[in-house]
Amino acid sequence: MFAPLQNDTFLRACLHQATDHTPVWLMRQAGRYLPEYRATRAQAGSFMGLATNTDYATEVTLQPLERFPLDAAILFSDILTVPDAMGLGLSFALGEGPRFATPVRDEAAVARLQVPDMNKLRYVFDAVTSIRKALNGRVPLIGFSGSPWTLACYMVEGAGSDDYRLVKTMLYQRPDLLHKMLAINADSVATYLNAQIEAGAQAVMIFDSWGGVLADAAFHEFSLAYTKRVLAQLKREHEGVVIPRVVFTKGGGLWLDAMGQLDCDVLGLDWTVNLAQARARVGEPATSGAKAKALQGNLDPNVLFASPAQIEAEVVKTLNSFGQPHGDKTQPGATHIFNLGHGISQHTAPESVEALVAAVHSHSRKMRHAQP
Repeated sequence: MFAPLQNDTFLRACLHQATDHTPVWLMRQAGRYLPEYRATRAQAGSFMGLATNTDYATEVTLQPLERFPLDAAILFSDILTVPDAMGLGLSFALGEGPRFATPVRDEAAVARLQVPDMNKLRYVFDAVTSIRKALNGRVPLIGFSGSPWTLACYMVEGAGSDDYRLVKTMLYQRPDLLHKMLAINADSVATYLNAQIEAGAQAVMIFDSWGGVLADAAFHEFSLAYTKRVLAQLKREHEGVVIPRVVFTKGGGLWLDAMGQLDCDVLGLDWTVNLAQARARVGEPATSGAKAKALQGNLDPNVLFASPAQIEAEVVKTLNSFGQPHGDKTQPGATHIFNLGHGISQHTAPESVEALVAAVHSHSRKMRHAQP
């Protein structure tokens, strides 16, 4: 059904296999920093008009790959499609973030929640299949979802938040309600990601965007526990091919050792984490065994506002921080996937991304050639 993969560097790195260069892709790589994206969005009329139209979603997913030699594509969608399918009424006003018409703030609202009918998300699965066909084997396609905790933040707050007052009030005052919501969210996310895998996603990523706002004990109880619940239900492979699973928690560096125990293949790291230390603690198969994680990240997105020469210097620092790449093709080793520490800013110049991708490929190849 799908063309054979021509560039499997990203998937190999996910699975601790040696690669000829460090693969690179960027969170939010299809988006507002590209003039062609803005033109397509204007045609679509709205963000959801873009995301729910198979042809538009395919077009914008491929736009960055037409410009830059990235090593993976990521489905163009939003993390809030799942609660939207639960009937919360998602909308995006131009220049504002997402908003729910009916937030979940009391016992009655929580009681109404259930795992949504996946037919309501058919537009996502159709987009996955369409994108995979359009890629024609160029690079792998990553599917994704928000984490149960991150979805709950938006569901309770009704929009983005500076202080998470409403969801944290529920957490401390009615933890029973929040646990019920998180269990439904986890089962929904697992079902959703498995459907993306069946539609053609070759790796899946869980974005725990707001895990870092939690107190230490609360992170373990309300975020990590439910990420584990998702991972336990995910398909390990599809049609005989392993499907790597990536977990990214913004602000998660505090819990690196606990996250190193997760049943996933890759940990995404934000820019606050030292890559060399993360590699030593959770990234070396020789010392971490089967639980070792490939590491993804972690350049500060604001580096992209510097000059091309400075961008290259920061890329080199990041690659050197991870250290000597794994070069033995006969056995697993520590591997790195280059990315930003969070999503690319809409104000970024496309030329800066070009400089970044070129620097990653060039310097990571030099590092491999320098191996004894």
